Amino acid sequence: MTNAIALWLGFLILCFIGYDLATGSGMLIFLARQFARLVEYIAFWR
Repeated sequence: MTNAIALWLGFLILCFIGYDLATGSGMLIFLARQFARLVEYIAFWR
């Protein structure tokens, strides 16, 4: 991954977080919970 791609990806993630906090949609909390469930599922199969 080049530096330019990493910077754009970081910028897009920050924009998503800012939009989510501004609108109060709660999508960030939903994604965090789903990610935690995925980590637990993967740890089970380890």
